[in-house]
Amino acid sequence: MHFNFDTGLMWFRRDLRTTDNAPLSLALSSCRQVHAVFVFDRDILDALPDTDRRVEFIRESLSELDQALRQLSGNDQTGLIVRHAVASDEVVRLASELQVQAVFAGRDYEPQTQARDAKVKAALQAVHIRFLTCKDHVIFEEREILTQTGTVYNVFTPYKANWLSRLGPQVLAGHDSAALAHRLAPRPLPYRTKVPTLADIGFVPSNLGSLAVATGMHGGQQLLEAFFKRMDNYHATRDYPAVKGPSYLGIHLRFGTVSIRQLATLAWQRQLGGSLGAAAWLSELIWRDFYVAILANFPHVAQHAFKPAYDAISWEQGPAAEALFKAWCEGCTGYPLVDAAMAQLNQTGYMHNRLRMVAASFLVKDLGLDWRWGERYFAQHLNDFDLAANNGGWQWVSSSGCDAQPYFRIFNPVSQSEKFDPQGKFIRRYLPQLAQLSNQLIHAPWTARPLELQAAGVTLGGNYPNPVVQHDEARARTLLRYACVKTGGRTVSE
Repeated sequence: MHFNFDTGLMWFRRDLRTTDNAPLSLALSSCRQVHAVFVFDRDILDALPDTDRRVEFIRESLSELDQALRQLSGNDQTGLIVRHAVASDEVVRLASELQVQAVFAGRDYEPQTQARDAKVKAALQAVHIRFLTCKDHVIFEEREILTQTGTVYNVFTPYKANWLSRLGPQVLAGHDSAALAHRLAPRPLPYRTKVPTLADIGFVPSNLGSLAVATGMHGGQQLLEAFFKRMDNYHATRDYPAVKGPSYLGIHLRFGTVSIRQLATLAWQRQLGGSLGAAAWLSELIWRDFYVAILANFPHVAQHAFKPAYDAISWEQGPAAEALFKAWCEGCTGYPLVDAAMAQLNQTGYMHNRLRMVAASFLVKDLGLDWRWGERYFAQHLNDFDLAANNGGWQWVSSSGCDAQPYFRIFNPVSQSEKFDPQGKFIRRYLPQLAQLSNQLIHAPWTARPLELQAAGVTLGGNYPNPVVQHDEARARTLLRYACVKTGGRTVSE
């Protein structure tokens, strides 16, 4: 049989699985033998605190991936080579040591990783090694979905219509590596080491285990199977944080322990069968592709507003602004739904999607703080942090992004609380000091009479803060703040 290359190196990154893995399949079909590597990239890890749930999730998922590779090949001497180094240097070094002719990887669309990959490609080229990447992380990438005039969409609805019109079995076809798994190469003796422990790479355990976060391919499939049973109700349950409505697969999509093609196939098939829940979930997957395409084609959004005019907005600065930001980060704003959302994030690394919008809107349009402050905080704390989705979400809320909510659309944190946590179940879970308040008062404790507060054991300014701002006054300031980009419209408070 003809091979393009004798020996290849599969570089695992955001695709920590053996099933339906496009670059792994490409490597196995192109080479007589394939080595596999993952690099804990010090360019990323050295900037993190010594406790990070994401690093722990990756480490646990790598242990499963290592075992899966050996089982797939039927040879216990295969498996994953794991390094802790600067990835752009280590991959080139390892490729030379293993005498490979090509390195394979899934494409990444973030500016920092694209710069890294360009550096790797140039270094490999200098020693006559090919660097081959392919699409795996999304259904449609970069410039695959374009307008009739050949431009990139910046409005979601027509993008979605085009995306759906192009969907089909060929687009969603999986990549089966089992038939060629015998080409996975035995690791040379110096590389037959176990996946390093957290301590080996300078980290200590987080509370990931006590949170029972499902890791690896097996964990992803467990969550998917559980969600599949309730997918048809997703449209009706997705906005209620006290209800088990979401799939909770965000972290698995982020690190590729599930296949986006598998998820889109399930959602598409059920949508074709008339499932409103599946249609709503598929739409969320399309938003994911949309934001990745925006980042890939407009990389300036990583630091600036998609709409340049919005960079002219004057945000609050100075000690008072810093104090407001600290209150928001710590869940001490005096608005229970916002504070409960931040408590959920700080304690678990997860935040319900509806609450991401509410908390973000509060930071930008109630506190008057730069959306980039919140974006960075989410980036530090979200288990499922993804630059494209996080940036897109924050720019949507701040009205500065593509197809964003109008600047005059301002979430009311109390009415959002009353609508989406009507019995206060979510608030009570994360703010137990408010648990004894009535369903009516728990959304706005400052409206309670002194005797009602005393009976509930709540002391405003004591065990729960007074509101740091008044929403109506903040809304008025926001409309003035956005005057520099005003294009007409009306004030909407939801």
